[in-house]
Amino acid sequence: MRRILYGALAVSLLAGSAWADGEVNIYSSRHYDTDDALYTDFEEQTGITVNRIEDSADKLIERMRAEGELSSADIVLTVDISRIARADEAGLLQPLASEEIADLVPDNLHAANDNWVGITTRARLIFYDKNTVSEPPQTYQELADPKYEGMICTRSSSNVYMQSLLASIIAHDGEEAGKAWAAGVLNNLAREPEGGDTDQLRALVSGECQIALSNHYYYARAFRQEVSGLTENLDQIGNVFPNQETTGTHINISAIGVAKNAPNADNARTFIQYLFTPSAQKLITDGSDEYPVLAEVPAADAVQAMGDFKRDEINLLEIAAQANRAQEIYNEVGYK
Repeated sequence: MRRILYGALAVSLLAGSAWADGEVNIYSSRHYDTDDALYTDFEEQTGITVNRIEDSADKLIERMRAEGELSSADIVLTVDISRIARADEAGLLQPLASEEIADLVPDNLHAANDNWVGITTRARLIFYDKNTVSEPPQTYQELADPKYEGMICTRSSSNVYMQSLLASIIAHDGEEAGKAWAAGVLNNLAREPEGGDTDQLRALVSGECQIALSNHYYYARAFRQEVSGLTENLDQIGNVFPNQETTGTHINISAIGVAKNAPNADNARTFIQYLFTPSAQKLITDGSDEYPVLAEVPAADAVQAMGDFKRDEINLLEIAAQANRAQEIYNEVGYK
């Protein structure tokens, strides 16, 4: 069945390339230089020129609101569930209108109203210093255990990945449990939250902390290319896919939707169809070290080497619904 669906997408793409021209305007919060190969391949296959405007998702959403019906945006591309949900709630998206894509993607990675779909996934992992930690936490909840006091590094609570992780805990365990978790992790910090995910991994190497939270691909990327202060010390770092005996490891997505007032809506849908061909999935995930959403497409070698794991299959909209409350809780407990 999946081969038939892939074939349908490929036929649609090839048929479109016979007449397609013009452009597609992508408002994107993805900032991966390796995506350039993806856009070039699409242009060569279809004759459609890709124009990108890149900024934070919040700024792009506000720009689309301000532009209104005159917006040039054809596609909205975000790197987390809460922002694509926010764009949808603001009335900035329209249906994808592709039954083939809906059938290819797991239900929890696809909007029930057909207004957005996940194109890649990323896992939020626990990393630790193998030289100093013999019993790393096996769940997100254990990060709040007092036995890890003074050992943990994280990003700021304003970061979308920190917000989404707490939102997932709230969605599973309730607000009280979420608040207790945030307060417990705050108490266990080795330093004030700062930097990006790569900085958390570097802090393990430097001894600034012994346990850190990071998306999986920041670690995998250091195998594929030289990352200063990290690549030469990867053997020192261990990783845990959390909650394997309970809910599964928290995942987030890069997600895409067709803009409500897209001037090139047909070209936008052609681009989204292209993203769900195996070759495009391979291009986009090999370059970013994310996981493909198509089960038949293998992840990059460095990602596969990290091992298989059970994923949290909660509907991501349940997480998005708790994102604002997650930030409020962080603020309430004093998590910077």
